[in-house]
Amino acid sequence: MPSPDALLSSVFGFDAFRPGQAEIVDAVLAGRNTLAIMPTGGGKSLCFQLPALCRDGVTVVISPLIALMRDQVRALREAGVEAGALTSGNTEDETNAVFQALDEGRLKLLYMAPERLASGGTLNLLRRIGISLIAVDEAHCVSQWGHDFRPDYLRIGDLRRALDVPLAAFTATADEETRAEIVTRLFDDAQPDIFLRGFDRPNIHLAFAVKSGPRRQILDFAAARKGQSGIVYCATRAKTETIAAALREAGHAACHYHGGMDPQDRRDVETRFQTEDGLIVVATVAFGMGVDKPDIRWVAHADLPKSIEAYYQEIGRAGRDGAPAETLTLFGPDDIRLRRTQIDEGLAPAERKAADHGRLNALLGLAEALACRRVSLLGYFGETEVTCGQCDLCDTPPDTFDGTQPVRMALSAILRTGEWFGAGHLIDILIGNETEKVRARGHQDLPTFGIGKDRAKGEWQAIFRQMMGHDLVRPDPERHGALRMTHAARPILRDEAAITLRRDTMVTARRAPAKTLVSEEDAPLLSALKAQRRALAEAQRVPAYVIFTDRTLIEMAETRPATLDEMARISGVGAKKLERYGAGFLEVITGDLSENMHPSRRKLAGRAQGDLYDRLLEVQADLARGATGTDKPLSCSASLLAKVATLRPTDEGALGQLLGARRADRFGPAFLEVLKEA
Repeated sequence: MPSPDALLSSVFGFDAFRPGQAEIVDAVLAGRNTLAIMPTGGGKSLCFQLPALCRDGVTVVISPLIALMRDQVRALREAGVEAGALTSGNTEDETNAVFQALDEGRLKLLYMAPERLASGGTLNLLRRIGISLIAVDEAHCVSQWGHDFRPDYLRIGDLRRALDVPLAAFTATADEETRAEIVTRLFDDAQPDIFLRGFDRPNIHLAFAVKSGPRRQILDFAAARKGQSGIVYCATRAKTETIAAALREAGHAACHYHGGMDPQDRRDVETRFQTEDGLIVVATVAFGMGVDKPDIRWVAHADLPKSIEAYYQEIGRAGRDGAPAETLTLFGPDDIRLRRTQIDEGLAPAERKAADHGRLNALLGLAEALACRRVSLLGYFGETEVTCGQCDLCDTPPDTFDGTQPVRMALSAILRTGEWFGAGHLIDILIGNETEKVRARGHQDLPTFGIGKDRAKGEWQAIFRQMMGHDLVRPDPERHGALRMTHAARPILRDEAAITLRRDTMVTARRAPAKTLVSEEDAPLLSALKAQRRALAEAQRVPAYVIFTDRTLIEMAETRPATLDEMARISGVGAKKLERYGAGFLEVITGDLSENMHPSRRKLAGRAQGDLYDRLLEVQADLARGATGTDKPLSCSASLLAKVATLRPTDEGALGQLLGARRADRFGPAFLEVLKEA
């Protein structure tokens, strides 16, 4: 069985596992049922791909979207791994190639959609080809109350029982309730090995801003990051189209994506996003789990997401390569009202609606946070040891004030009007604006009329929005959105509790500059490396990141490797990619291709065997004409030297078997000296 550490380096080009990966790989490799909850972009795929290469037989991977499967298969093949997918999007030739690889015993990973499990022939196929492991990606899709529920995921438990093989399930977001449902449906309540890794994505910068002209705010954010791939999420289909058009008018490459589009048009957008550098997709959440592009540099929300889990998943599509990424989430009272209404008007039972309100409240708490957003976000997932420096509130601590008195005024106005009105009418009462609606109801005679006239209308709007964020008031759908107090508001109204509010949310957020990926000195080289990558990707008709990710190119630009050995030590440069692309990228970095390395030596690049090969080559050159320099020339082939460097024989007999009598007689003693010193 090949070593996972060796394959991690030679196939995937990584020197070490990310935190938590090694333990999960060991569990899956040992054949134990496993459930791993890891952050988006935390390296989940490697945790089943690597064991698949180490284990005998074929690993079947159940994955929810065709685009996701095709991307992973393409990346694996680029790394030299035999993988294939059986999907409805396959051409006849693609399907035939997969079956041929299975029949010849070459295929190690077979991807398929859960819907394929409904076919009667699928079980027979999997039995015939010798499945030894089932891997389930996006395992939270089995949750019937989750927003990504896929009914066919419920068949996976039956498949596990029928094949009687271990199952490894992976997901990025699963609260305690969802985890329990996964264990029940996939593992028959038999407790698997559960790995709950940290949810922190330290490379992602978090920021929220109150809406004050959201289209302009999105345009400003995109303008500061021009040329970088990004996603803008919107709550409605119409808004995706209008914002995409505005971005194009501002000179960006942008397109829209939503569930109402023709399927072929959606596929065209997915293809463009995967293959074009710097494209912005403005989308509803329909543009979701299939996004596996590692070099998305930013994600913006033009509207508040549905829940804190949805927010975490959606921002998690940025920076999967580990390089810096940024987010911006816009929100306002209308967003909160929309999300409350969607929950209240849904078909879920009462207890589910209550839980969904709780999830929304957690997101609102994050939006209205007075201190570090990362502490708020990770605290929701149960993490308490948090280091940030990567959010807008850590960049610029908010200006706070004692909001107890104005909040009590607002609550009094709500109570005195019978909890029958929305924020707009209540603000008119507080600032003493005698509108026709106020006069018609005699509200100008209320004790609260005009008591807040020392504050501007915009300030009161911010106060009401923060009151909703603190869950002091909620819109009542049965009263057409009128604000009603919650139990949390009563102590403040009775002067038994105080509340702190943020002042800085009452002013327009300034345009934030983009964070640079590399220093000014390294930026030209990074651009040249990206151009080389783009040319190769276009020639092969694959996404640019399949060649190398942004993070790999950034490391090249910063460390500037001068040899293929140094290039092989760059994270993400495996043996296959070094062989295919190393020389070309080295030429970009050094300006010329001075190193003409034999293919046998290139395979050892970046490894200890490579240095050993070079020393053996030097010794051979000294002894090519014997110790006296007068003998007939003799040498070992490059492949033979590579074999000696790899096998490291320690005695004359073993070395003689490799070299043959004549070469062993000339080079044997000197070679053994080198091998002993290594």
